[in-house]
Amino acid sequence: MRPALRRIWGLTYRHLALYRRSWPRLLELAYWPILQMCIWGFTASFLASRAGLGASRVAFAASTLLGGVLLWEVALRSQMGVAVSFLEELWSRNLGHVFVSPLRPWEMVAALIGMSVLRMLTGVLPAIGLAWVLYSYNLFTLGPILVLFFANLMVMGWWVALGVVSLILRHGAGAESLAWSVLFGITPFSAVFYPVSVLPAALRPVALALPSAHVFEGMRAVLYQGVIRWDHMAWAIGLNAAWTLAAAALFARQFHAARVRGALLNIGE
Repeated sequence: MRPALRRIWGLTYRHLALYRRSWPRLLELAYWPILQMCIWGFTASFLASRAGLGASRVAFAASTLLGGVLLWEVALRSQMGVAVSFLEELWSRNLGHVFVSPLRPWEMVAALIGMSVLRMLTGVLPAIGLAWVLYSYNLFTLGPILVLFFANLMVMGWWVALGVVSLILRHGAGAESLAWSVLFGITPFSAVFYPVSVLPAALRPVALALPSAHVFEGMRAVLYQGVIRWDHMAWAIGLNAAWTLAAAALFARQFHAARVRGALLNIGE
């Protein structure tokens, strides 16, 4: 194994070890996705029944809301996977020790992204399975395009997390709450439960600057029209590339500044 891969695996294993004998940590990974799925599934059923819709319309309303919830959890869990794993290093006062080793910043980011994928799958897959049991909703009926939906939302979660980590490096523990709040603040502009056209005209450019809005517009096109909007997918991929480069540059700058002023040793204080 190459030295870089060995270092990445070492940091990944350090985080995996936290979950190996801690069932509360494992339970927390699936708790929020399942809770959100249940709340919105019951809400969709209630609204459909109050509107006097037939069984087919009930199923369609549930698929629209549940599809949005489950896909948005991919972005949320991906972002939380990177941000919380980084915070674990701060809370344990381990960040300075990590970078006394030959570990490079990009190797740490790679390890955090690896943990993010594992955390996301552990959280989202049980919710997808329970949606099928409770509501007979199968997310995989969206077809192979689901892979691109997942990939774009995961990448979005990662660059949002890099931005959050950069702010923590700059502002210290006072910015920790952003790890839980930033992506929730983006939700109204991501068109998770409604099309971009519902937003006020002044806010539509903000929504269309986010990859998530294009993903969910693409999801609704598959559900409503049975077509794949490749234009939305192209925009999502391009925007993710641009935002990732910007977030990576910000992270590199803030990490260098934190290292120069010695903040890596006391950033958690």
